[in-house]
Amino acid sequence: MTLSLKQIRYFIATADSGQVSLAAIALNVSQSAVTSAIKQLEDGLGVSLFRRHASGVMLTAQGARFLLHARNIMAAVSAAERAPLTEDTALSGTVNVGVTYTVLGYFLPRHYARFSRSHPNIRLELHELPRAALESGLLDGSLDIAVMLVSNLQERKQLAYETLLRSRRRLWLPAEHKLLSTDAITLENIASEPYAMLTVDEANQTSARYWQPSGLEPNVVLSTSSVEAVRSFVADGMGVTILSDMVYRPWSLDGQRIELRNIVADIPSMDVGITWNRTIPQTPATKTFQAFLSLTFSGAHNSG
Repeated sequence: MTLSLKQIRYFIATADSGQVSLAAIALNVSQSAVTSAIKQLEDGLGVSLFRRHASGVMLTAQGARFLLHARNIMAAVSAAERAPLTEDTALSGTVNVGVTYTVLGYFLPRHYARFSRSHPNIRLELHELPRAALESGLLDGSLDIAVMLVSNLQERKQLAYETLLRSRRRLWLPAEHKLLSTDAITLENIASEPYAMLTVDEANQTSARYWQPSGLEPNVVLSTSSVEAVRSFVADGMGVTILSDMVYRPWSLDGQRIELRNIVADIPSMDVGITWNRTIPQTPATKTFQAFLSLTFSGAHNSG
């Protein structure tokens, strides 16, 4: 089959928004154009990329895997369009990169590998640190740049940032859970269920942004810094949780299914991005790494 860039672009927009209508608005095309492109893509690949439900669409396991390839394809096209035909392979240097736990585990590795292959003379030194320590390192100059959850960023006056990826937060449920048959799941529905609260990277503090305004509280029976512990807890039928799509996997480590559903509530996304000190000039190596990540995600998100 022959894939078109339009099909891939429409697929990514739909995966990011979770709704064909929102993808169509973002792309400035009709809903039927998006639906048709995705149908052609699914027919060509021979798999279903999305599962349709009342409040939108969600990626299937095959769709989640294809999304990684789709992003790499668009990144390569973007790089080819913007990069010079001859590359300065002599560029060298060391970049001290701060990174948070979640970003290091679920976002950065494949991009780190691609950058290292493309720029063998630039060394990336990764420093895993909590958000506050990353911001301190950027302010005092011990870190050149950070890849972190910019939705948690505090020092917005001196630190600039660019959002690379907005990852929606949705409800994780075990297979055959009663809420799977509910068309519109609300926080009120979730509040009555046993709940696993993730604490790493300030996830528990972020959750207050949508629980507190609702006047409800989750029924927390497990608090843990381990994503895998939460995954097993849900898969074993012990309760539910709200986490981002970036850390979602459809199976637990022992092979039990985890379902995913949208929530009817104003729940902020988990935004991954790059952050740097706007008052400190960047080295050529740092600029190259920043441009690489920006191009990978087409520079389509907000900066501050």
